[in-house]
Amino acid sequence: MSKERISIDEFSKIEVKVGTVRTAERVPDTDKLLRLTVDFGLKPSQSEGSADQSPEATGVGEERDVRQIVSGIAAYVSEPSSLVGRQLAFVTNLEPRTIRGLESNGMLFAVGSDDTFAFLTPDREVPPGTSAH
Repeated sequence: MSKERISIDEFSKIEVKVGTVRTAERVPDTDKLLRLTVDFGLKPSQSEGSADQSPEATGVGEERDVRQIVSGIAAYVSEPSSLVGRQLAFVTNLEPRTIRGLESNGMLFAVGSDDTFAFLTPDREVPPGTSAH
């Protein structure tokens, strides 16, 4: 099944980053969904004098980009805890979406289905938030 072709300018709008999974758990009362907490590294510097600091702040002006991502991958992951610490690829510039009452702020970037399902991962550790080019 062939999809519509897009220009390189349209493709360049998609932001794919590597994130490190910090937590992973099944979403109650669902068969397919996992809720992941993913670290995408430091947020871009905020303007001077900003008092907006979250619990993930690591120091003055350094706040981590930690997001909740809900994904329908439970059929491919027998133990959600096996994802903790793994670096995976995510689309990070999608509009937030509410799935089963949980806000999802990104989408896991994987390939295949059934027996061919696979995560896209870097071949060595990279800093969280590293962009795909």
